[in-house]
Amino acid sequence: MANTVGDFILSRLTDWGIKRIFGYPGDGINGLMGAMDRAEDRFDYVRVRHEEMSAFMAGGHAKFTGEVGVCMATSGPGALHLLAGLYDAKGDHVPVVAIVGQQSASSLGSDFQQEVALQTVFADVCSYCQMITEPSQARHVIDRAVRIAAAERAVTCIIIPNDVQMMKAVPSPPRTHGSNYSSASPAPQHPVPSEAELHAAAEVLNAGKKVALLVGAGALSATDEVIEVCEILGAGAAKALLGKAVLPDNLPFVTGSIGLLGTKASWELMSNCDTLLMVGTTFPYSEFLPKDGAARAVQIDLDPRNVGLRYPTEVNLIGDSAETLRRLMPLLNYKPDRSWRKTVEKNVSDWWIDVEEKAMEDADPINPQRVFSELSPRLQSNTILCGDSGSHTNWYARNIRMQRGMMGSLSGKLASMGSGVPYAIAAKMAHPDRPVIAMVGDGAMQMNGNAELVTVMQYWRRWQNPSFIIMVLVNHDLNQVTWEQRALAGDPKYPTAQDVIDFPYAEYGRLLGFKDIHVDDPNDIGRAWDEALAADRPVVIEFITDPNVPPMPPHITLDQATSYLGALSKVDPDQWGIIKQSTKQFFSGLNVRR
Repeated sequence: MANTVGDFILSRLTDWGIKRIFGYPGDGINGLMGAMDRAEDRFDYVRVRHEEMSAFMAGGHAKFTGEVGVCMATSGPGALHLLAGLYDAKGDHVPVVAIVGQQSASSLGSDFQQEVALQTVFADVCSYCQMITEPSQARHVIDRAVRIAAAERAVTCIIIPNDVQMMKAVPSPPRTHGSNYSSASPAPQHPVPSEAELHAAAEVLNAGKKVALLVGAGALSATDEVIEVCEILGAGAAKALLGKAVLPDNLPFVTGSIGLLGTKASWELMSNCDTLLMVGTTFPYSEFLPKDGAARAVQIDLDPRNVGLRYPTEVNLIGDSAETLRRLMPLLNYKPDRSWRKTVEKNVSDWWIDVEEKAMEDADPINPQRVFSELSPRLQSNTILCGDSGSHTNWYARNIRMQRGMMGSLSGKLASMGSGVPYAIAAKMAHPDRPVIAMVGDGAMQMNGNAELVTVMQYWRRWQNPSFIIMVLVNHDLNQVTWEQRALAGDPKYPTAQDVIDFPYAEYGRLLGFKDIHVDDPNDIGRAWDEALAADRPVVIEFITDPNVPPMPPHITLDQATSYLGALSKVDPDQWGIIKQSTKQFFSGLNVRR
């Protein structure tokens, strides 16, 4: 049995409870890969097709398990490829440890092949980044990297020159000045607000007549508490996109998503409330919150740096969402006047009618909203949904009704394309008994999704439940950006940049061993979903959808309307199609909105 630094590092990760590592090999981590071979009985090493995907998967693993995600890459380009996925994890506050190789310590500073100043490169994305330059350092560097990632829900990085990886391990450093004797023991944060702070928050919430909640990913473990607070205060609740699974959408006071991808009911909730309680969210778009000073506000978050950031809060409660709400509830007064709640519930009811009517409008050939509306009632309560970044994200946000028990996530703060398929793979690896669906646009599939289908085919036979679906919305357009060009910049579509060439996604899936389903008729949507959900192996299902169906925000500003009309005046190549579909979407459900 070899006893190298590489072996010791993996042994220490085992002490920390790490069992899965997403990675891609290279000569910069030869010592680690040799150790991985010797430790194969302790680790599930998932070989991806590209290092960027390993970082996205590590972040996805952290999101869907609450554990620290670990990714591994070689030196130089391999390490650099991790950055997008690591920034995604940083933006969404999930714990990830990146382990990367480096050229031999003896060659550093000589402009050697694949030598990159990795500590400088990773300095911004990581809360802790350290290079191991000699064996006795390994113990405390590994311990600090994992402990900090877990405690701070942050990204950390361990850099190991390839010659150091193969040196003899030093499990216990010599008892000399400067040595450290660290432990593989976690240090979870449990900040608790004071009684005075809780009473101050209760005073604000009790004084309000129209209370609104905004919940995010930090409230995912506080579903019962959020519901009870809403019942006491007669409040309505909106959900940031990463918090979509906090509350089931069958509750009549849940207004759904907020923001550009959000609902009219959420817009009305925030526009008319006089009191706002934000729980576990750093939702970035302040224009969708109450006007500055229009509402008194309380915020709950585990990290002090996240509070008072988007809206002027009076009281900030630093602590775990569920625990803090449990301590706050006895101080809250039940509001017998339910007129505000009734208004919220009426807006929610009208919104769902509006959503269904919009989804059923004709398009050429398929209205993308209908794809999601017909999927939603077919979902099981244990389904995991993984989104990507594109126009399809609008329909995930608005048309999918989350049930209690479901999980769902995507690249939130970074909003990176290409995250949907790796997130889904990580979710399925962590929960092989649950159905998993990746929702991806054709642009993201051509970016990296097609390659990672090979990863799925490498591993799927070991999954307890084979239900794994890659849904591709094919509109031959980088559609979200096209609409942003029209509505935000006032420019028409630029086909040279925006067109996505045709590709046979389902047929390609069939060549790899997937079940392939192609849908270009709206009347076949329901049948196709039934077939995909009942399949005995992974599925690639492609829907040919109309790029001209507009992802209208819940409230259109004068600037947006002016930009949009300006884009049309410049002769957009899809001018008549977008005029036709925009008109349909605007007038659809107008009787409800009246």
